[in-house]
Amino acid sequence: MNISSDLDRTLIPNGKEFNTYQNSIIASLFGLEELRKGTKELIKDLQNQGHTIHIYTTSFRSKFRIRTTLKYYGIKVNRIINQTETIHASKYPPVFNFDIHNDDLKGIGIEGDKLNFKTIIC
Repeated sequence: MNISSDLDRTLIPNGKEFNTYQNSIIASLFGLEELRKGTKELIKDLQNQGHTIHIYTTSFRSKFRIRTTLKYYGIKVNRIINQTETIHASKYPPVFNFDIHNDDLKGIGIEGDKLNFKTIIC
């Protein structure tokens, strides 16, 4: 299964909405963002089960920055879709062949129901 996940307020906090892994001083100096606790274990478990993991965000972060942050935590994803590749202001995972999308926005869940794509809203 191709699984995609959003970043902001889903894997990367905008405040203190969830617990994160502690960054080292060096990681902070390089501007690496904190990541939601449990993310690396969940992604590795899903990959071990044969699923393919992707990032699908409307963020303007570069793919290099996203990959570098994830690599710091030992996470490798197959594909990263950022704002430069999105087709609409909101998300439509089927266009990228993603089977299910994880996001924090209830509106994405509503669009999923309306446009017939699967979501997990956290």
